[in-house]
Amino acid sequence: MHRRSNILLLAVILAFPALAQKPEKDPIDIIEPILEVHCFPCHHDTKRSADISLKNIFMGINDTKALIVRDGKVWMNVVKQIESRQMPPKSHPQMSPEDSEALVKSIKGILYSSLSANNPGRVVMRRLSHTEYQYSVFSLLGVDYNAPEIFPADGSGGAGFDNFAGTLFLTPLKMERYYEAAEEIMDQAQADEGLWRKLVPESYKKSVWSRFSDWFMDIFTTVDRSKGAVDAATEVIVPFASRAYRRFLEPAEKDKLLNLFRKVYEGTDGDNRYDLAIKETMKAVLVSANFLYRYEEELPVPVDQPYALSSFELASRLSYFLWSTLPDQELFDAAYKGELQDSVFLQAQVKRMLQDPKARHFAESFVTQWFGISRFRETNPLDPLRFPELTPSLRNSMYQEMVEYFNYVLNDSRNFLDLIDSDFTFLNEELANHYGIAGVEGKGMRKVQLTDRRRGGVLGMGSVLASTSMPLRTSPVLRGKWVLEEIMGTPPPPPPPDAGELPEAASHKKDANLRQLLEAHRAKPTCANCHQKMDPIGFGLENFDPLGRWRDSYGDAPIIAWDTLPSGEVFKGPEDLKRILRTKEDEFARNLSEKMFIYATGRNVGFVDELFLQRLVKNLKDNRFNPEKFIIELVNLEAFRYKVNDKGERFLVASN
Repeated sequence: MHRRSNILLLAVILAFPALAQKPEKDPIDIIEPILEVHCFPCHHDTKRSADISLKNIFMGINDTKALIVRDGKVWMNVVKQIESRQMPPKSHPQMSPEDSEALVKSIKGILYSSLSANNPGRVVMRRLSHTEYQYSVFSLLGVDYNAPEIFPADGSGGAGFDNFAGTLFLTPLKMERYYEAAEEIMDQAQADEGLWRKLVPESYKKSVWSRFSDWFMDIFTTVDRSKGAVDAATEVIVPFASRAYRRFLEPAEKDKLLNLFRKVYEGTDGDNRYDLAIKETMKAVLVSANFLYRYEEELPVPVDQPYALSSFELASRLSYFLWSTLPDQELFDAAYKGELQDSVFLQAQVKRMLQDPKARHFAESFVTQWFGISRFRETNPLDPLRFPELTPSLRNSMYQEMVEYFNYVLNDSRNFLDLIDSDFTFLNEELANHYGIAGVEGKGMRKVQLTDRRRGGVLGMGSVLASTSMPLRTSPVLRGKWVLEEIMGTPPPPPPPDAGELPEAASHKKDANLRQLLEAHRAKPTCANCHQKMDPIGFGLENFDPLGRWRDSYGDAPIIAWDTLPSGEVFKGPEDLKRILRTKEDEFARNLSEKMFIYATGRNVGFVDELFLQRLVKNLKDNRFNPEKFIIELVNLEAFRYKVNDKGERFLVASN
């Protein structure tokens, strides 16, 4: 009987295989014991290595899964560190392949189950950056007003980009400067007679007979003499304000501006009162929040429901992304016709805009801020007494090398991997002489084919090499850290409090052997883990002195520019190093995607954006890092074309 029961039970199990499966284990029950052994010893509240505590969320009564989702970006980094075998450190017990796989699978399962493919995240109303203000004023009036130099500086944020909404505050001092700027800008516009007549083509000039007629009407009639002036002004003010506000005017806005014109016109005597009234009305436009802020209307929908931007709002996002200024007439017309909501028309506009000379605004703004040289022309990072050769003129040439190079990659070589390594750069005579490259004449920057690959790409550019040096010497640590952060997107953790520093007196000597000094420094157990990541990369660039010139020795001691990366690759000098870095496509694609996503949307990347970033990375790898196809993919993302209302905690978390 017992045997028959077993056979019967087996038959039931075979017929219904689901009954034979064990109940699925809760992911938290898988994650916690593995972290307890390998991660909690270094990442808890009293020992927050890299300023990260993982243990605290497992100790409370709150929903642990929800807390993991809340800190999704941190946990995605945990996954990244485990998959790349950077964690646990080699000096600690290592995870078994089974534990590593189970941990990664469980964390990803929790995180990805929370994602939505159409959640655009939260973008708030933002003020124009100083650069955007400068270019917008030029587009409107033809006046080149150097706002970045004149206005009080904004803070940086969002990977260091100046269009980051969270730092674009409006203080009383800034508002005062906007009023002063409007006066200065309109004075410049009016002082240029040719420019002013282009802006005000319907100038209300009265002949002698017209003035006599007005005098006659004043005496014998009650006719409103300002009506003709207002009619003429309407043809100037309405198009001007529509361009400045980046949309059609509401009737109340139109009436308000024309009433201001009428008030100034009627309260002023003299032949120039029409021009003066136009000027005062334009000043009012320049200090209006409708011009100073990129405002996107909120619809009365549930707070977590995404909806498409209006055509004019999308046109503004597109123009400030690729041109740092307001839409031109063709883009404005496309918005009016509703064409931008069609991906085919949107793609055509992106292609046109990238070929427009104004795309240089994007090239300059994006690449100089990404690589940290936006202030290089104004600020000398080196000691001028030790390095008097780094003149303002040479710094400007180094700055222009970066801008021209990125612009070429964007529109001609069409391969973002050329940022890491290539056999060309852009030089003028001054910079070529500084680098020791013959055959380049003149002040203009031009493409120069290099005889070797040690200088091609941003790692061989003087602006980067000087900016990642100390005032008196090179710094392999700073250069290695810069490559990890800005190229690979894998920044090292901050140094521990007891890390100490190099013996500065010795390191500042002209012929100091930095390899020997750093090897002694990183012998400390607390310093070894970070320096093993940074130092080898920095040593690979030691042939470049603080000014970016090539050298072979520290005085009599030859420079040893070979080393081994933590991933095991051996290199000798910058050519080998760049070749290896160029093969690390996953890291570079992810970092580039994050940087341009932040720049395009004006907000930080949150875990809510993970699916968008994966699309961008895939696009780069599928299309061999083609800039045009990548940017088209970016502007088609829901995060670029849609929004949610600003209220609601769930989106506050995602954008911080």
